[in-house]
Amino acid sequence: MTPATDNTTGANVRKGILLMSLAMLSIPLVDGLAKHLSADYSPLFISWARYVVACMIVVPIVMATRGSKIFPSKRLGAHTLRTVFLVTSMTLYFMSIAIIPLATAVSAYFVAPIIAVVLSLIFLKEKLTIRKLLSLILGFGGAMVILRPTSDIEFGILLAFGAGAFFALYMIATRQASQQSDPFKTLAFQCVMGAVLLAPQGIWTWTTPALDDLVFFLGLGAFSTISHLLSIKAFGYADASTLAPLVYLELVATAAIGYVFFTEVPELATIIGASFIVIGGLVLIKR
Repeated sequence: MTPATDNTTGANVRKGILLMSLAMLSIPLVDGLAKHLSADYSPLFISWARYVVACMIVVPIVMATRGSKIFPSKRLGAHTLRTVFLVTSMTLYFMSIAIIPLATAVSAYFVAPIIAVVLSLIFLKEKLTIRKLLSLILGFGGAMVILRPTSDIEFGILLAFGAGAFFALYMIATRQASQQSDPFKTLAFQCVMGAVLLAPQGIWTWTTPALDDLVFFLGLGAFSTISHLLSIKAFGYADASTLAPLVYLELVATAAIGYVFFTEVPELATIIGASFIVIGGLVLIKR
């Protein structure tokens, strides 16, 4: 391999890391906007509005780049199941951040990779390795620290854990679905199907947005779309094992947004529990 090729490869990895970092730093902006809007609107309405706005952005982009066929042509049933898990996860998460601090919610939510390990053992018949067992112990310990079962368990924390559980189901469904689908078409399908699936709860909790709030709803869908597109591009430059640890930037950025905009200071139990969960997630990464 020539030095020029090495430089090109190194440059691509750096691009991937930069894009993934930007993606993970943009997701907490969605959380912050959702929490801000939850003061005046139902989280059920906000989650539906997010998908509607995302559709308005994603569909034209995919049509311009992929033509009129904007959805995957195969395994639509699997893609639908994945979307059901994803929108359920997001709705539960938005409900949780409406009543508990952002840092607490995202810390509980990050049990998703740990739960995915358990599900993979059950449904995908994967082997239980020492690495996976250690990850499970750390993740479970972190969850117990955050939950503090000896005290009154906050409903918002349970919602956040539920969001993580459904995201774990989404991860497993993604493994079982075809991995050869165009990621942009998959994104378009998830946006449109998500808007359709959440329409009943959006109509049921309908509140006409105030003019001053329209920019926040627009930002909700825009930053969500941007984070997805950035992560898709990032995986085109670097492999998953390189980019996977960067997902924990989301936890740090979310805690920062909670502190700056909502004066939320993470409790010691949240910090300790989140640390165990992060370490448990990192253990799963094979370098």
